Amino acid sequence: MTDQTTLQPVAASARIQTLDVLRGVAVLGILAVNAAAFALPMDAAMAPEQSPFPLVGASAVAHWLVEVFFHQKFVTLFSMLFGVSIFLVGGERWDEARGRLLRRRLMWLALFGLIHGLAFWYGDILLLYAWAGLLMMLMRSMSTRSLILSGAAATLALATLQATTMWMTVNGPALLVDALSDESMSLAEGAVSASIAAYRSGWPAGLIENLKAWGILQSASLFGYVFATVPLMMLGLGLFKAGFFHGRLPTRVYLALIAVGAAALGLLGVLEWREIMAGPGVEATDGWAEVVASYPIFITLAYASGLILLTSRGVMWVRRIFAPVGQMAFTNYLTQTLIMTTLFYMPWGPRLMGQVDYPGQWAIVIAVWTLQLIWSPLWLSRFRMGPLEWLWRRLSYGRDLPLRRQI
Repeated sequence: MTDQTTLQPVAASARIQTLDVLRGVAVLGILAVNAAAFALPMDAAMAPEQSPFPLVGASAVAHWLVEVFFHQKFVTLFSMLFGVSIFLVGGERWDEARGRLLRRRLMWLALFGLIHGLAFWYGDILLLYAWAGLLMMLMRSMSTRSLILSGAAATLALATLQATTMWMTVNGPALLVDALSDESMSLAEGAVSASIAAYRSGWPAGLIENLKAWGILQSASLFGYVFATVPLMMLGLGLFKAGFFHGRLPTRVYLALIAVGAAALGLLGVLEWREIMAGPGVEATDGWAEVVASYPIFITLAYASGLILLTSRGVMWVRRIFAPVGQMAFTNYLTQTLIMTTLFYMPWGPRLMGQVDYPGQWAIVIAVWTLQLIWSPLWLSRFRMGPLEWLWRRLSYGRDLPLRRQI
């Protein structure tokens, strides 16, 4: 049994580069989706037809890019990688010392998530990852086969349930369609305008708006999101144990996953474009766009396969660009929140809530990407890990840890 005093953080030389690359791409990709949730109230972010910016021209293209290439794809990847981290930190279930470390790490993550969600941004995912991690830690010693089969089966079952529900909202019996449709559009439009005004009026009102959105989202997500995320974590850990993330599987497996994902991506692109061009309230694809969008796992696995092939085959620029961002994923995720909330509703910023359209949001996203791609390697050239990674580890280990690199 491992003695707790011998536990040491993972050294940079021992890190698995493909995981850092994938984590870096994931945290950058997540921002592209989250941008609307920073720039607009929750109702408008979740339902673009309630947004003050109609989906025409450049706004239509900008929104289409998010929905097709980013929405649900990168948070799915990040969830799979989080399942891997549960095992890398906690080890096997019989390892009591590492198990205690993992529990402390998750509890501190929950606290970070509470602060993040309550004081900064309602869309926090850290708290939900902490709850999901407590369930996932019970499964970390399952066999590779069991993790992959159980995780994939549950993920596909939940996706099929979502796809069926979305299809029925368009093609089901009239009573069911009416029950599932949004009957409060006019009220919601008024609520969006009022929420924008509240966010822009100053910190107290903005904080209240954030707290209301946080309560609604966390309540709705506590069970639905957590129980959808645990199967993804299981699948991710199973693939890790099988060597998928190390690039050890036959090349034909990665190419097959890329082919399937590319087909799904192409189909989704066509369907989503037809939906956007038809305008709000028109079902141009009879619900099939929502059906295809319910299976992001295929596109996610294609993205991961392409990056793994590039990284494991020695394409060095991929590692140099994305691995530092992934090594500082916790810091970069929270830094994204600090930047975006400063721009959109914090009292010390310009309070641009509801003023930046979808192309403008993309411009901000690209600027933040550029900043993080530059500052991550610069920071890591002098320090062992990101500042918030250091704080999280120090709290989890309960002792001081060196941050600055030895020169």
